[in-house]
Amino acid sequence: MSRKPHVRKRYWNEPVMGWWERAYLPEILRGLAITGGVFVRNMLKWMTGRKGALTTYYPEETRWDYAAGNRGKHVLTRRPDGSPQCIACNMCATVCPAKVIEIEAAFDPSDSAHPKYPVRFEIDYSRCVFCGLCVEACPEDAIRMAKEVPDLPADDRWTMWLGKSELLDWQPQADVAKPYPPRARTGDGA
Repeated sequence: MSRKPHVRKRYWNEPVMGWWERAYLPEILRGLAITGGVFVRNMLKWMTGRKGALTTYYPEETRWDYAAGNRGKHVLTRRPDGSPQCIACNMCATVCPAKVIEIEAAFDPSDSAHPKYPVRFEIDYSRCVFCGLCVEACPEDAIRMAKEVPDLPADDRWTMWLGKSELLDWQPQADVAKPYPPRARTGDGA
């Protein structure tokens, strides 16, 4: 049984570069002007004894300008056997206001406690609004948000799609609020 490759949807409002952006030189000069302005402003502050740009020594320190309610990046929790806690109920995808969560479910008849599981679980971070409604809606405590986000931005919109493997392995968490019983063994021979 061959599976068709998943084709990601195209958005109606994808940005299109105009002739001004395609020329590159004006945009490079604009970027240099912004960077130079920030540099001069910070240098003048430093020379007059005021605080300019400050360096944060991550992970010992966290940035001071992060909001107290910063939710961070999503992680999927694990069961004791290492599989995702998610039962592919699609409640997180349903409640998401930006519609950025895509789940493809599969069925395992040998597992009576949790027969549904996600084959594909993806989040499009280029459109996520980090509202946390997916965490609130999850009945299984399968999705959480971790505050420490070292490298979330990317250069390309297609690299902002994070899949199940990265959501499980980035900051592994297994202390779920609703634990499941372990899988029943079949064919023990006893």
